[in-house]
Amino acid sequence: MHLTDADPFKRHLLDWRRRVSIIEGITQGLLYLQEYSNYTIIHRDIKASNILLDYEMNPKISDFGMAKFFKKDELEANTGRIVGT
Repeated sequence: MHLTDADPFKRHLLDWRRRVSIIEGITQGLLYLQEYSNYTIIHRDIKASNILLDYEMNPKISDFGMAKFFKKDELEANTGRIVGT
């Protein structure tokens, strides 16, 4: 569903409160990946098509094909090339 769909019913499904809730869920997921998981995970390709919504509109971060995984004790790393879209 496109967020700017002209159909009033579809627009009601993603009112601003729900959109903000989705954004908060995405930021919580990114925070978890970088701070609280066993590894530090840098996704490197966050975009709308890589965010899935479940039946209750909870966001799920997907497509970790370009992600970098670092051990918690690594302070810096060289990725070697520019990636992402």
